[in-house]
Amino acid sequence: RESLYDHINVIDSFIKKNPFNFSQSELEIVLSWKNFLKRDFYIVRWLKKYAVFLDTKTPPKAYGVFALTDELGEVLRRPDLPIALNAVLLPFKGKIIYDGILFPYSVTFGSNYRWDLNCSYEEAKARFGIITSLPFSPEKVKWSDADKLKFYLKNEYNRDLYSYEIETLIDKDPKLLVLYHQEMGKVAARKYKIELHKLGLTDAWFAILEGYIIASGKTKEEAEQVLDKILPVKRRGFVYIFHLT
Repeated sequence: RESLYDHINVIDSFIKKNPFNFSQSELEIVLSWKNFLKRDFYIVRWLKKYAVFLDTKTPPKAYGVFALTDELGEVLRRPDLPIALNAVLLPFKGKIIYDGILFPYSVTFGSNYRWDLNCSYEEAKARFGIITSLPFSPEKVKWSDADKLKFYLKNEYNRDLYSYEIETLIDKDPKLLVLYHQEMGKVAARKYKIELHKLGLTDAWFAILEGYIIASGKTKEEAEQVLDKILPVKRRGFVYIFHLT
């Protein structure tokens, strides 16, 4: 096994000789294995379709890996996550599988390390989604400035960690300031919904600007009419409006 991956071009001679009289489609599967990935991964999620293998190399990537026969959790006998392991990922009929051999590491993770892995997983999803086929070309995936900003603003940890990047993006493209206010408005709305429900309020519309409620109404139209009266037009796009149900 190790020799094969160290000398992967042996696949070419195997296909040329075809000692087992494989069909053309079978030979194509074997040829695709030249696009293998052999490295350390972390299993970070058990999803319905596959397990998510996280590669933490910069930038991080998350792979959706299908089990061969038995569920991976049963194979490893360690359903608790994360799991550190060495594995070989292979393409197979448009999906990603592993080559049948897994080498888990006997390590445990503290809360800080678990948090770092989760952040890497979230970044991987934001940049590339969960990768489900090989080979994968990161350069073909465009991560726009708007996508970056949404990821940087996703939670408090990201906002603190990427504060410089947030400012840089907005300075680079002032149009992103509208997106910034909309995303921060969503954050504020989640907090306000809890407090407003405690006050017994329901079925009303509220407008938020820079963390403050500046208008409200029984309907969205009523809230917007108030905005039109009190807010300069040039700042209208910064307002986030939400419905308290």
